[in-house]
Amino acid sequence: MRFSSVLMAVVLVAGCSATPVSEAQPAAGRDAKAGPSPVLATVNGTPITEADVRSAAGLEIARLEEQLYELRKGQVDGLIAKRLLEAEATRRGVTLEAFEQAEIAGKAGTVNEPEIDGFIEANRARIRGDATQLRPQIREFLLEQKTDARRTSVVAGLRAAATIEMRLEPPVPHRAEVDITGAPVRGTATAPVTIIEYSDFHCPFCRRVQPTLNALLEKYPGQVRLVYKHLPLDGLHPQARRVSEAAWCAGKQDKFWGFHDAVYADSGSDASDATLARYAATANLDAAAFTACLANPETKAAIQRDVDQGEALGLNSTPGFFVNGREVRGAQPIDAFVAIIDEELRGARR
Repeated sequence: MRFSSVLMAVVLVAGCSATPVSEAQPAAGRDAKAGPSPVLATVNGTPITEADVRSAAGLEIARLEEQLYELRKGQVDGLIAKRLLEAEATRRGVTLEAFEQAEIAGKAGTVNEPEIDGFIEANRARIRGDATQLRPQIREFLLEQKTDARRTSVVAGLRAAATIEMRLEPPVPHRAEVDITGAPVRGTATAPVTIIEYSDFHCPFCRRVQPTLNALLEKYPGQVRLVYKHLPLDGLHPQARRVSEAAWCAGKQDKFWGFHDAVYADSGSDASDATLARYAATANLDAAAFTACLANPETKAAIQRDVDQGEALGLNSTPGFFVNGREVRGAQPIDAFVAIIDEELRGARR
C-alpha cells in the first residue's frame, strides 16, 4: 500500500487503552422510543424483550449502531456526490472524467517544498528514518488532501443548489446511567448538561483534553457542569491509582480541583510521597489530614468503586466521557463536544 494511502486510512482514537479486568456489562440506558419493547424470545412463557437486552449490553449495541449509521451515511453521501457530479458534467456537455479533471484535479493546487517541510516538522516524532526519502510520498499525500478538499468544496456547492431529501435517520442516542453521588463537580450544580469524565491522572490523552474541558465550561457558563470519575489503568500506569487516591483525599477537604489541576499541570508526574506532598501543598491541604486519609482503607475502596463502575459501563480506555449519558470516546476536539451539548440544550429548551 502506498504511503499516502496508509496515512489517509489511519484513524486514531486519542486515548489510553487497556484490556478490561472484569466481564461486567454496561448499565442500562433510557430508550427514547415510545411503545412496548419488542419481545425477542420467551422462556417458559416469560418474555425476553429488547429492553432487557439493552439493559445488559446497551453501550456495546449503541456503539455498533453508531458505526453502522456512519457507514451507511458515508455511502449515501458518496452516492449523492457522484450523482451531482454526473448531473453537472452532463449539463456542461462533458464526461464526468473531464469535469473532474477540470474542476477538481485542475483546481486543487500544487504542493510546494515549504509545505512538505512543514508536514515533516509537524510529524517528526512519527517519522522514522530519513524523511528526505519520503518526500515524494508526502507530496502525493498532501496533493490528495488538496484534491479531496477541492472535491468537497465542489460537491458542497452542487448540494446547495440541489433539492436533497435525506431520509436516513441517526440511531436514538443511548444514555448510560452513571452514579455520580459524591463525585467532584466543577460548574453550576443545576446545569442542564452534565459531562462525566472517566480519567487516569497519568494518561497523556487525559492531560491533553483538560484545556478543552475548561474551554467548554467557559463557553457554556451555567449550562454545563463537569463531573470527575476515577479510572486508573493499572496495566498501563501502575502509579496512577495512588494519585487518584490522593486526589480523593483532597476532595475530602473540598479541594479536589486544586489538586487535580496541580497534577495535570505536571507533565512528569509520579506518585512518590514527595510529589503527592507537593501537589497537596499547591492545593493548600492540611498535611496531617491528607496523610491520614491516604492510609485509610476507605480511600482505596472509593477509587475501586469508580473503577468497578467504569468497567461495568464498558470503559477500557481513558479519557471516557458521558454527556447527559451519551458516550464520547477519547480526547476529542472541542467541536465534538459542542455538537452534542448544543443538541442537548435544544432538547432541554423544547
